[in-house]
Amino acid sequence: MKIVIINGQSHTGTTCHIARQLAEKIGGDVTEFFLPRDFHDYCVGCMQCILKDEKRCPHYETLRPITEAMDAADVIILASPVYVYHVTGAMKTFLDHYGYRWLIHRPVESMFGKQAVSISTSAAAGEKSACRDMADILFFWGVGKTYRLGMHVFAHNWAGVSGKRKQAIDQRTTRIAERIRSRRGHVKPSLKTKLYFCFVRLLQKKGISEVDKSYWTQKGWLGSARPWKS
Repeated sequence: MKIVIINGQSHTGTTCHIARQLAEKIGGDVTEFFLPRDFHDYCVGCMQCILKDEKRCPHYETLRPITEAMDAADVIILASPVYVYHVTGAMKTFLDHYGYRWLIHRPVESMFGKQAVSISTSAAAGEKSACRDMADILFFWGVGKTYRLGMHVFAHNWAGVSGKRKQAIDQRTTRIAERIRSRRGHVKPSLKTKLYFCFVRLLQKKGISEVDKSYWTQKGWLGSARPWKS
């Protein structure tokens, strides 16, 4: 399988270690990015990606290597440590650039057949909300199956994590890896995703955006075609 890891920090801390451990257990070709080192531009709110074309984004070319890696991957791993109870600013800055890919606008068809993992660690608390930050985005991208792995590690670096806590991490990454491998090739989106898609379809039929409606029409989604059906 092809796996892409997007780290919400530029150092190899506990979250990065867990993401790499999971990827190794899944097995396959791994591409890894670190934020803000590999992408650091803030969304300027110009709305060009939504109102006209994503290629009009002033950061489109800079972001393209990560975008192409995600599109080519079978598994997307978003990994961010907790910064004040949420994801890092670098991760949020990165995710802000994909508003045009949300289900309400122009979701990418391949996302419905992908699996993803939202990973976060904290010294004591906040990993649930940080995981939710990333999992929410993955849902609105239409990702077929998303897993959450949040852990409080009671340490500020991997060396400081206790043996007992590392054993618990090992057990969780093993379970998730097994589930990802077992679902390979037959991932289907949840009922929640399908219902939301149908709701958006009704809105697109009314033509809330000509750019989006044209996209949905070309895909055949305003008719009987669905992105999760071959």
